[in-house]
Amino acid sequence: MHCYLREVDPGCWGGAAERVAGVGAGQESEICEFQLASQQTRLAIEVLYRSCAGRHRFGRVWHRRLAQHRWQRLEPLQAMSMLMRELYARPSGMVPELRKVRELELMYRLADSYSVMMRYVEARRHDPRLDSDRFIDTEQALLFGHSAHPTPKSRQGLSEWQHAAYAPEMAGTFQLTCFAVHRDLVEQGSCLDADAVGLVTAIMAKGAVKPRLSPEQVVVPAHPLQAQWLLTQPAVLEAMASGLIQSLGSLGPMFAATSSVRTLYCEEADWMIKFSIPVKVTNSLRVNKAHELRAGMVMARLLERTGFLSAEPDFCFLQDPAYLTVRLPGLRESGFELILRENPFTQGRDRGVISLATLTQDPLEGRPSRLYCLVEGLALNEGRSLAAVSLDWFRHYLSCAIKPALCLYDAHGIALEAHQQNSLLDLRGGYPSRYYYRDNQGFYLSQAYRPSLEALCPEVAETPELFYRDEMIRDRFCYYLIANQLFSVIARFGQDGLVEERVLLDMVQCALERWRRSLQGAARPLVDMLLKETSLPYKGNLLTRVHDVDELNAELEMAVYTRIPNPLLATPVLGTEAIREVASELRHDVA
Repeated sequence: MHCYLREVDPGCWGGAAERVAGVGAGQESEICEFQLASQQTRLAIEVLYRSCAGRHRFGRVWHRRLAQHRWQRLEPLQAMSMLMRELYARPSGMVPELRKVRELELMYRLADSYSVMMRYVEARRHDPRLDSDRFIDTEQALLFGHSAHPTPKSRQGLSEWQHAAYAPEMAGTFQLTCFAVHRDLVEQGSCLDADAVGLVTAIMAKGAVKPRLSPEQVVVPAHPLQAQWLLTQPAVLEAMASGLIQSLGSLGPMFAATSSVRTLYCEEADWMIKFSIPVKVTNSLRVNKAHELRAGMVMARLLERTGFLSAEPDFCFLQDPAYLTVRLPGLRESGFELILRENPFTQGRDRGVISLATLTQDPLEGRPSRLYCLVEGLALNEGRSLAAVSLDWFRHYLSCAIKPALCLYDAHGIALEAHQQNSLLDLRGGYPSRYYYRDNQGFYLSQAYRPSLEALCPEVAETPELFYRDEMIRDRFCYYLIANQLFSVIARFGQDGLVEERVLLDMVQCALERWRRSLQGAARPLVDMLLKETSLPYKGNLLTRVHDVDELNAELEMAVYTRIPNPLLATPVLGTEAIREVASELRHDVA
């Protein structure tokens, strides 16, 4: 419903409460109605909380035939099915056969996500680890997933019995499946003092049983799901038959899946490992592409040479500076591709860092959100109001997460796919003190900055796929950094009743106006768009699914984009006098 409102139909709001059964005019909830023309039906949904930033909280659902006057209650799953039917009944340019195939595909993913989410919630509802601040516990606490995605827990390719071991939400641990590979087939890259083979060997040596290798062999681990796929591939089987590859089985220390499913964490290891897996997670089959292996190394070198990391020590990157794979005849990717990612959250240093996706997700029924608990604890310790602490917390967040991201793009033409799941906050002191960005697939380099970036780091010329026109970068950066990340934080504060959303939107507007004065490069047109345009670019996750686009394999990795009303242009409403005074002080501090 969140996606449908944003991407398809804004609905008809207000004035309907008296006409819908069970909702009285005096209640706080609102009603939003939709006309489903192809079904001669009207759908009405109760909105328990209406968000300025677009992330509403929904309640009951009703429907009625246009020829009738009586509203009838409807289960949410039935309502989703009706909306989906309406989507595929609209003119779209699809031939009927293709339309039906895509409708069935979306129906399957929707049902899969729905049932998987119920399974995860039921299994973890009473698990005390949901409240833990250990890094891996917070990664595995993301039970509901992407708040603006129609199928956030769709896991095509993951069998029923495999969820318990390999789904992060089930909090399982497992060993990697290892192969002994002849050195002549191994390709590696590293911009570190140590090579990738040495780093992987050191990780696997932490297990109780060490791999037995000849001098000509290298240990190459794989995700157990990928290993099952590899053992069916003709090129792999041929190499095994000739003795160039040997299966060693499960070895090494225990790993756990982070929220991305395919990036694995071990508290004893200094490196996480990002694997390919034969599973479609949300939109895409998760495969490490050949060009992405080198991109992680190149971006690690480039970021170091810009001087940005030392200039902004509280804006950090989990770098992907090394990779390992197996080259097999005729294949661009063999399936063995793995990427090594920095792990600063080893045992003893693994508390207090949490992704914004987990921090801002809806809580389980009857519980407060993680953000509310955090702010409430600060307010009690400091003897201040929830609103005052909320505004102070938000100021720290803007300072360490949003402003540096804009400055990086402005000074060096480097934009980030900084959505909630890619964004981590260090909250060990309660307030955001440090931001971490992760994802070697999520860099966009400006074509306008290409000469200066290649002069700074000549290796950038080897990754031309990272360069985009600024018009495209602005759309993507606006969606990921602002609509997906920033607006989600604002909506969480509003839903929790900590501070009015319009107060925070007013603070953002004020901060953008001040930051704009010092921006001279690519970020200035983006900030102008945020401050002046009535609508903003928005990634249509529902429409991307309707057209069955695997964006990681599409040209330029393009999803379907649409536009949404710009909430920053709404008239500020600053609530109580106390909030107004605190907001005024903090506006000055943000600068």
